[in-house]
Amino acid sequence: MFGIQMTSSKQRTGVSMPFKTARVWLFAMAAIAISSYGIAIMFEILNSNGMTALEYALLVLFSITFAWIVTAFCSGVIGFVLQLLRIDPLTLRRIKPIKLDSHALAQQKTAVVMPIYNEDTHRVIAGFEVSLQSLKATGELANFDFYLLSDTQDADIAKNELAAWHALCERVGDTAKQLFYRRREDNSHRKVGNLTDFCQRWGSQYDHMIVLDADSVMTGKCMLELTASMLNNPQVGLIQTIPIPVRQDTFFGRFLQFASVLYSPMLATGSAFWQTDKANYWGHNAIIRVSAFIDCCGLPTLKGNAPFGGEILSHDFVEASLLHSAGWEVLLLADIEGSYEEVPSNILDYAVRDRRWVQGNIQHLGLLSSAKLKLMSKLHFLLGATAYISSLIWLVMLILSTVDAVTRALNSDVYFNRAYQLFPTWHIAKTDLIDSLLYLTIIVLLLPKLMGIIVTLIHRKQRFGGALKLTLSAIIETLFAIIIAPLMMVFHAYFVVCVFLGKKVTWNAQPREGRMVPWQEAFSYTLFATLVAITWGSITYYFTPVFFWWLSPILLGLVLAAPIVRYSSSIKFGITLRKLGIFLCPSEVDNDVTLAALKRHLQEIALPSEGQYPLTLPQLPNEHLVAMPIQSFHKPRSHKMSALKAKLIKRFV
Repeated sequence: MFGIQMTSSKQRTGVSMPFKTARVWLFAMAAIAISSYGIAIMFEILNSNGMTALEYALLVLFSITFAWIVTAFCSGVIGFVLQLLRIDPLTLRRIKPIKLDSHALAQQKTAVVMPIYNEDTHRVIAGFEVSLQSLKATGELANFDFYLLSDTQDADIAKNELAAWHALCERVGDTAKQLFYRRREDNSHRKVGNLTDFCQRWGSQYDHMIVLDADSVMTGKCMLELTASMLNNPQVGLIQTIPIPVRQDTFFGRFLQFASVLYSPMLATGSAFWQTDKANYWGHNAIIRVSAFIDCCGLPTLKGNAPFGGEILSHDFVEASLLHSAGWEVLLLADIEGSYEEVPSNILDYAVRDRRWVQGNIQHLGLLSSAKLKLMSKLHFLLGATAYISSLIWLVMLILSTVDAVTRALNSDVYFNRAYQLFPTWHIAKTDLIDSLLYLTIIVLLLPKLMGIIVTLIHRKQRFGGALKLTLSAIIETLFAIIIAPLMMVFHAYFVVCVFLGKKVTWNAQPREGRMVPWQEAFSYTLFATLVAITWGSITYYFTPVFFWWLSPILLGLVLAAPIVRYSSSIKFGITLRKLGIFLCPSEVDNDVTLAALKRHLQEIALPSEGQYPLTLPQLPNEHLVAMPIQSFHKPRSHKMSALKAKLIKRFV
């Protein structure tokens, strides 16, 4: 983390990030070199007996998927080196703790905002309150206001929110004067409209806003570090933290939680290295300079129909790109702690959440032609969409490979392909190249995991329960990730097809508490994939047994899909493994004070009973209305071009 040396907010100076262009080139050249090597090997394998149209298609699909996983591999390698040496990815200097200056913090005003929509009121209020109390404990609460921005449309949930809000204000006493609850009757434009309404009515009264999600928890120390970082860097429009999943009890939830805290900091460090001041925004657990957001981030409705037209669904990537275009910096602080979120507790809820993200990320492809956006922003769009489209590509590639393998098996004894052929065509199999490509792919996929384990063993193994428990947990995590990969591939491929067919998705509240998935629900989502896998495996085993065994790990994950979904959602199994030290995380080993307070709150403080509090809307602060201009993704034509066009028209027309 870069050290904080407070400067005037009028100065356009901040953290020094040397060799920004060179870093991008280093990353690009490494990714291109490794991708080209793998693609060249694949070409040699397919070209052994001459290329067919089918094999050309396979080569194109392989090139896309291999290049995509190589980008993650390169970020992982860079992050590993930097974390191993304790080097800040932005300054390229030794990591130093952030210094907090109370005087400087007192010169600013920050709003902490939590947009919600039909959420579990008990959990929302608990997270909101413990974050507030954590900041209060630092002694720096005076220059922060907290807003609960409700878009709830369910009447019963809205009543619960209002009653719970009055109870909260009663508990916190005088601090309530810094808390505000606003509910929109008309939730137009979803979360984008929710934040826009806040910015237009009260945004001008604040220097920054810390955006939390409905399941977010953020420590007071984290909020102060984010605010201090903004004060020190007036050229920065947004700073993104890494939200770490917490509070998981099911096996799948704990698997996600463990993998995130183990690998995300390293991968984010590598990404921050080459993205430098053009990082991305993930929609929450970030701090934003309000004036920059108001000036630059009014989102338009895109022309045309789905999947590329209509309201912008995944607004966060687009808002970051608009800040880039306006000259503001966006930073990713990979090592700041105390930023938490929750994740779906089972595979099906996780897939449903991804369904929304798939549509939003694919929509970004329609913005790639915009002349206004910078190249790095377009790369973010492309990588985000490819993360999901690659599943469809992978599935198609497996299908084409099966067709190719069966075709070769049926023609294995045919040596004369043409009517007038003098010499036979001998079938060549370049097994050495096949093995080389297999090993290269395994390295690209699994080496980042190994590096994440190594750097954790060196620097923070005790926070995962010790070396033995960490290593055993990482082995189980890797095996389970391999097992569920085919099922997630099928889900994502289906979602991508639905998006391109124009099927719309509903954006409802996300289930956050653990639950055991019923057998009926598990089979309803997976039975078709299981039947296809059985048929697929039977055909390949009959015609080409060797290819069947190569395909068997993928088929196994699909044949056992329903039991995997069912038992991985088990709360009892997850808790048992936690007692054995499997999937332990720093938030559990360290016994984080804020998370402990959240647990107590959920156990001890119930929602108010009906009629306990009057359902009167609380008073809101005075409004200072400002306009939030709608942005365009096309650069205005220059006066020179307009004059040239006028001359040409006058001369030739």
